Parts: sequence; structure tokens; C-alpha cells
Amino acid sequence: MKLSRKSRALFYGWKQEEGVPFYGWDFSYISDRCLVESPPWSYEGMARGLMSSSNAALDLGTGGGEILLSIEDVSPQLVVATEEYAPNVKLAHERLAPFGIEVVKTDDSDLEQKLPFADEKFDLVIDRHTCFNALEVARVLKPDGVFLTEQVDGRDCFDLCQAFGRMPQWMFFTLDYVLDRIESSGLAVEFAKEWEGRMVFKDVGALVYYLKAVPWIVPGFKVETHMECLLKLQDRIDDEGELSFSRRLFILKAVKV
Repeated sequence: MKLSRKSRALFYGWKQEEGVPFYGWDFSYISDRCLVESPPWSYEGMARGLMSSSNAALDLGTGGGEILLSIEDVSPQLVVATEEYAPNVKLAHERLAPFGIEVVKTDDSDLEQKLPFADEKFDLVIDRHTCFNALEVARVLKPDGVFLTEQVDGRDCFDLCQAFGRMPQWMFFTLDYVLDRIESSGLAVEFAKEWEGRMVFKDVGALVYYLKAVPWIVPGFKVETHMECLLKLQDRIDDEGELSFSRRLFILKAVKV
């Protein structure tokens, strides 16, 4: 498409944002340009409380080890983390090894993934935003062991996907779907909550950075190939002053009976 002088200037600015490196699960680069409402619970606070009474804990999909680092002061002697994304495996190892926490690289996470751990090895499994196999979680938990997970609902960012002519890839992945899998695995759900809020971008460049960091929202996203959509969003922000999109999360705690 032919670009005006203004559009060319926007293009080059957005290309710069697209090229900014992203590490771990750290969005501090756009923290003053992307405002995300918080759910009425604190996953970190819950994980901290459970970790303080644990003897052996597993963190599924640790990213760059952010959660484990934030609660390291209450960690038990045995803590193991898994991660699938190679750059994050390296980063998490560098960050967590000084605290004696092993980081195990796993294959791509999915709902059927096998865990490379012995039966009943852990009394706590925590998981923030990583796919899990409920049967495997139950297998590696000791009797009375606890599973805590916060998940992104499959309908998350529905309106953001639509702005790029897309539909969310995992619409089926809802709290009800996960509850069915959890309960059929031999785990007893103690509580479960879901939440819907907003995520607000102050400029399109921040959105570009976000879409590169979270590539499953708009698969194959590039400034060049999605310029028309980005310009329409720029028109929206010129009219409304910001871009607001929906967020959906849920959290649950279950016990192995």
C-alpha cells in the first residue's frame, strides 16, 4: 500500500518498537504506555502463602523466573521450574541457579504434555499462564498436594484479535473446560474464580511491542503486513485518545485427594 508522509513516519517508528528485545515475561518497557486492570486476587500472594508451607514445589512455565524470584524468601529447599522457550530457559537458569532452583527445559506446552518427574514428587505445583496436563499434575503431586493456577481465558483479547481480522485461537479454553479436566484427573477443586477487565494502550507503538512479545494473539504479526490495521488503530487513538481491549483471566486451586 502507498503511504503518505505521516504514515511513513509512523511506519518507521513502529518498526523501531517491533525491534525492541523482549525477555522473560517483563513488560516494563511499556509499563507507562500500557495499563492493565488487575483481577480481584493476587496470584503472587497466593503462591507465596502456599510456598511458605511447602516442602517440594514445581513451577510450570516459569518464564524468566519472575514469580519464583518474587517469593524466593519463602521457598522450600526443593524447588524445580519448567520452561519451554529456549531464551527464557537460559534467563531463568541464570536468575534461579544462585538460589538452588533447577530449571528443566520442556517441549512445547500443551494439554497432553508429559512431565519429566517421578510420581508424587511435589506437594505443590504452581502455574501462571502455561498450558498443563491435569492428569500429569495429579500424578506428580503427593496426596493432599496443592495445585494453583492462573490462566488466560481463551476468549481473552477477543476485540484486539478482531481489530486484525482474527479470532482467538483457543476459544474453547474456559474455566468450565478446565474444571472438567481437573475434576476428571482426581483433583478436588477448592475454589475457582473468573474475571473480565480492560487493557489500555496509550499509543500504537506500545501495542506493536506487545503483539511481538505475545505472538499468539495475532500469529505472524509484522508491521509491514499489518500496516493497514495499525493505521486504523491510529485513527481510533487520534479520535479517542487511547485503545481499550478486553482481558479475561481465571484462577483455581485444587487438592489431590
